[in-house]
Amino acid sequence: MLEGRSLIEPGDFSIEEMDGLFNLAKRIEEDRVYLRESCRGRLLATLFFEPSTRTRLSFEAAMLRLGGSCLGFAEPGSSSVSKGESLADTVRTVACYADLMVMRNPKEGAALLASRYAEVPVINAGDGGHHHPTQTLTDLLTIKRLRERKGEAGLKDVVRGLTVGFCGDLKFGRTVHSLTKALTRCEDLRLIFISPGELRVPGYITALLDTQGIPYQETSSLEEAMPSLDVLYMTRVQRERFFNEEDYIRLKDTYVLTRDKMETAKRELIILHPLPRVNEIAAELDTDPRAAYFKQAKYGMFVRMALISSILGVAHA
Repeated sequence: MLEGRSLIEPGDFSIEEMDGLFNLAKRIEEDRVYLRESCRGRLLATLFFEPSTRTRLSFEAAMLRLGGSCLGFAEPGSSSVSKGESLADTVRTVACYADLMVMRNPKEGAALLASRYAEVPVINAGDGGHHHPTQTLTDLLTIKRLRERKGEAGLKDVVRGLTVGFCGDLKFGRTVHSLTKALTRCEDLRLIFISPGELRVPGYITALLDTQGIPYQETSSLEEAMPSLDVLYMTRVQRERFFNEEDYIRLKDTYVLTRDKMETAKRELIILHPLPRVNEIAAELDTDPRAAYFKQAKYGMFVRMALISSILGVAHA
């Protein structure tokens, strides 16, 4: 049961609970009138202290499609935080008005702090370079939906035997950290981390993989890794995480996925990207049947509909 619970990091929900969410998301996708008015009279507060397009709008679209309403702000300058109000006071206040709160904040641990002060459930929509659990749900649902034709059932069945590659900014990429952490609870898979030395995946992630006995490889060559990949998770180099503009400029074009680089890729490769894309995936690949990043954005709305309705207790995942 997810009713009344917060989602701060990928480990908050069990594999079985995530499977329930994925099944509910599939039903919502296939039956557009199912749960259509289930959240009427409920309010979702979106507190975005960092810019966002997909995450904020997909949460708002999800709530509106469930018949609920939304309130909130899209940047801190339009809130009392700009006057010096503490995060604790902000979430206490917003909790007086809303039934559920979604928050993005540039500081690691902010969502956990908010959940300790808010009297309503809190969903972490990204806290600095730490976690982004609803993007992880989106990523896993996308992989599951695109492989279901092979007959796999639960998440563990879907990812069994996969080689998943993460490419780009693996140091600051919270989507990479969250998805990797979720995958550590599965079995019989292999991970390849593709990045320049300055943007390597953090040590706490590789230490977790070592503890779980999950094989992984670190390389700087996308071309070398490409033939073995079943899933390629591209990420942008995040300008906002750099303290030095020169370092960003030097590293931002390290990896650009083009049609030429796809020549050695598997025919059933799944290309994912949490978006926004800058130039790390050439537009010429958008029509490639292996490009799933816009499907991924759509699945994100369905899984957030499943999540909202489950936390508010109007459906059971």
